[in-house]
Amino acid sequence: MRNRPLLERRSVVPLLLKDRGDLLVVTGLGAPTYDAAAAGDHALNFYLWGAMGQAAMIGLGLATAQPKKSVLVITGDGEALMGLGALATIGVRKPPNLAIVVLDNEHYGETGNQPTHTADGVDLAGVAAASGFPLSYRVEDDATLATVLPLLRAGKGPVFAAIKVSDKQDPMVLPVRDGVYIKHRFREALLGAAALK
Repeated sequence: MRNRPLLERRSVVPLLLKDRGDLLVVTGLGAPTYDAAAAGDHALNFYLWGAMGQAAMIGLGLATAQPKKSVLVITGDGEALMGLGALATIGVRKPPNLAIVVLDNEHYGETGNQPTHTADGVDLAGVAAASGFPLSYRVEDDATLATVLPLLRAGKGPVFAAIKVSDKQDPMVLPVRDGVYIKHRFREALLGAAALK
């Protein structure tokens, strides 16, 4: 049982996206997508619907294909646990323009709020560090969050941050759920209208 207050997802995500400019954002299944949409829909948000475990690898692909752009993946602990091999691959490839943020509420929020392994002590920041991330943080308070935020876009990554958040169920803010539309909108915002021809 925790004795300290946890950060709130809906307060953290707008800070991650503040003054985003041309930041490319990939959101994981469920709450990270709802939180990003609640912070403001954007054509450079690539929302995942039903691709659990793939957000980090999509982020790696974008960071590799767009080395001059900063890429931020916002995902949850359940998805990160499902795709631990992604952390090893990213740690080996070391894209400097990629940041992975895990909103760790220690629960599978989309399937009934069952505890994840992070509730039993699995340290995702430790896994990222052991996988070769040069910068890896466990964020449990506002002071640490303030220190980590500018590092997410500093181009010295890959950067990993496991941000401990409450398991409070915020209202869903659903962006468009049409995967083809999301893909085309994202490509056009990134590459221009000619990319769709």
